[in-house]
This record gives sequence, C-alpha cells and structure tokens, in this order.
Amino acid sequence: NETCENTTRIHADGNPVASTVMFIAGVVGNVVALAILGIHRKEHRSKSSVFCILVTGLAVTDLLGTCFLSPLVFVSYARNTSLLGLVGTHGLCDFFAFAMTFFGLASMLILFAMAVERCLAISHPYFYSKHISRSFAKVLLPLVYIFTCIFCTLPFLGYGKYKQYCPGTWCFIKMEVGEGDGSQVLAFSLSYATLMAFLIVAVFLCNGSVIVSLCQMYKNQLSRRGSVVSSNRKRKSWIGQGEEEVDHLMLLASMTTIFVICSLPLTICGFVSAISPGGNDQKN
Repeated sequence: NETCENTTRIHADGNPVASTVMFIAGVVGNVVALAILGIHRKEHRSKSSVFCILVTGLAVTDLLGTCFLSPLVFVSYARNTSLLGLVGTHGLCDFFAFAMTFFGLASMLILFAMAVERCLAISHPYFYSKHISRSFAKVLLPLVYIFTCIFCTLPFLGYGKYKQYCPGTWCFIKMEVGEGDGSQVLAFSLSYATLMAFLIVAVFLCNGSVIVSLCQMYKNQLSRRGSVVSSNRKRKSWIGQGEEEVDHLMLLASMTTIFVICSLPLTICGFVSAISPGGNDQKN
C-alpha cells in the first residue's frame, strides 16, 4: 500500500509555487539583512555588538538552510519524483530531514539567545556589562551548532526516526508511532516539540520583559520633569538614548513573528500526534 512515507512520485496536490515564493523570500530577506548589517558597521566604524553578531549568525544560518533544502525540492518537482524516488534509498530523505531539523532548531536557539541578550542588556545592565561580551557571542554560536548537530543525529543512533511527508518533496521527524516502531520514535518527536515550545515561550517572555523595562525607563524620565520645557528636553534625551534599544526590539519582534509562524505548526503537530496518533498524512 503506497503512502506519502514510501511513495516515489510526487502527490497530485503538490504545488511548486509556495516553495518558490518561500525560497525567494528567504534568500532576498537574509541577503538584505546581511547587507544592512555590513553597511551599519561600516558607517559607525565600530566593532559589531553582541546583538549584531547573533543577528548575523541567525541570518547566515537561515540562508544556508534555504540554500541547502530548496534546490532538492525544485529537483523533485522538475522530475515529478519524490525524495525517495530520486536516489532509490532513504539516504537523501534522511539528509533533508536532518538539515531541516538542524537549521530550524539552530535558528530558534539563536533567536532565543538574542532575546535573552536584549533582556539582560535592558533589564539587568550591570550584570550584562560585567559578564556579556563579544567573545561570549562568538563562543555561543559554535555551541549552538554543536548541540543542534548532536540532537539531530539521534535518529541515526536509534533514538527517533525521519520520514517522508506529502507531497513527497520534504522529509522531517516521524511524529507518530507506526507498526514496528519503538517508543524512541515518539520520545524523540516529543523531545523536539517540547524544546521548540520552550524556546518559543521563553522568547516571548524575554521580549515582554524588554517592553516592560523600556516603558519603565520612559516613565521614569517623565516623572523627573521639573517643568514643561525640561520635560521636553528629557523626553528628547530619552528618545536619543533609547532609539537603538527600540530598533533592536523591533527587529527581534519581527524575526520572532516570522520564525514562530514557521515553527509553531510542526511543534503543535508533534504534540497532537502524541496525544492522538494515527492521523492521515494528507491531512497533516
């Protein structure tokens, strides 16, 4: 019985338009972000801040993920052949699933690091100035990649499993237990979903903390006014000092929105498949 998991042909409802739009948006968006960061650094003639290093790492990671995965999808559509059918073995599907899991999880971990960095910088400036430096960010990025690589390698060691999904152009973590599958399959799926859910909640909490701190800073400036004139001057002073923090928050908020929209469906699917197994691949 042919299913999405073992088919060698692309399912009839497959559409390359969505994949093409996502590829173009991913490449253009990340290239523009890297260009803006480069121009900003050149204009200010200063070393990159911790936040800028993390943003650069996130943009490069997402760009590499797009460039690694999208060409395989386009080849599948061009040949009307699934990832399993392209090589006749499960090797390409496993590579695609590993890469998709790796780049997705690494991006969320970097986004989490950015949110924590902003939270410490705004809400706990003394601790931040004493313990957080550029070298910290340069060490953190490799640690993120190492941890993510180890996590995504677990299915090759028997803890979890990768599978092909409809319409046959992508593979990812197997999220339900089938015949012959051990409990490790479900455990790995839940581990991924739980980790992603934790990161999403933590990012939102950190962003909320930053917003509260910025509002308190603004109110404190207004409360110190002695007259209308001095109030206006202090307000302008606060805007000048807080402009960079607000810019960082806006950038972080926009990135959070994009990555959560992309990650949340698979995270929810992991929990739903564990609670109510036996779902249909096409419905998923």
